[in-house]
Amino acid sequence: MVTYVDAATAPLKNTGAIRLYSQEDFAGMRKACQVTARCLDELASMVKPGVTTDAIDRFVFEFGMDNGALPATLNYRGYTKSVCTSINHVVCHGIPNDKPLREGDIVNIDVTYVVDGWHGDSSRMYPVGEIKRAAERLLEVTYECLMRGIAVVRPGARTGAIGEAIQTYAEAERCTVVRDFCGHGVGKLFHDSPNILHYGRSNEGPELREGMIFTIEPMINLGRPHVKVLADGWTAVTRDRSLTAQYEHAVGVTATGCEIFTLSPGGLDRPGLPPLKG
Repeated sequence: MVTYVDAATAPLKNTGAIRLYSQEDFAGMRKACQVTARCLDELASMVKPGVTTDAIDRFVFEFGMDNGALPATLNYRGYTKSVCTSINHVVCHGIPNDKPLREGDIVNIDVTYVVDGWHGDSSRMYPVGEIKRAAERLLEVTYECLMRGIAVVRPGARTGAIGEAIQTYAEAERCTVVRDFCGHGVGKLFHDSPNILHYGRSNEGPELREGMIFTIEPMINLGRPHVKVLADGWTAVTRDRSLTAQYEHAVGVTATGCEIFTLSPGGLDRPGLPPLKG
C-alpha cells in the first residue's frame, strides 16, 4: 500500500511514505541543484589526462565551501570524500584517490550538495582526452536513456514507466541495465522513498503525483548487467569488467510533466560529446 504525505508535516526520516512537496520546496531544490550543476560545469575543463580524482574531490569540496554548500557524501555512513568518481568499469561509488586519469578513460562524477537543507544530486560522464568509439557510444546511449526516462514523468504515470522507457532503449542498443542500484526520492533527505527502478513495466510501481521529487540515474553496461561491491564496501564494478556509464538528474513532478532541477546552466549536460542534433 503506497502512502503519500505532505512533506511539510512528515518526519525527517525515510518512513516509506512518498513526500509531496510545495512550490516553495521546489524553489529550495532549484537553488541546491543549481550549485551542483554549476560545479559539474566547472569540472568539464578540469577532467583531463594526468588529473587525479583526489584533485577533483578537493575542487568539489572547495567549490561547495565557496558557495555555501556542504558535500552530502562527506562522512555519510563513513564515506570520507566529497564526491564519487567512477572510472571505466566502476559502476558507482568510486572513491577518489591519487591515481591520475589516463587518456581514453571515461569517468562518472557524482556530486550532491546540501544548501539550506535541500539535497542537489546529479552526475555526469566525462571523457578523458580522446576515447574509443565504443565508449562514446555508451555515453550517448546512457544519456538518451536518462532523457527517455525523464520524458515519461507526469502525474498519473507509474514509476515503472520510467524503467520501461530506459530498459527498452538500452536493450535495443545492445546494452544492459544495472539492477542492483536505482534512483530515489530526494529533497530534505539524501535518500528517500520511492525507489526509481531503471527497468520494469509501465503499469508497475507507485503512481506519480504532483509534488514528488526524485532522481533518475540509469547505470548502463556494454556487457552483462551484473555487478559486485569491492572490499572497501563502496566501490561497485561490473563483474565482467565491461565499460559502464551513468547520468543523473533530480526532477520534480509538476501538474503537466516534470521539472529538471539539475540542468546545466552552461549546456554541458553531456560534456565532451558532440552536440545533439535538432
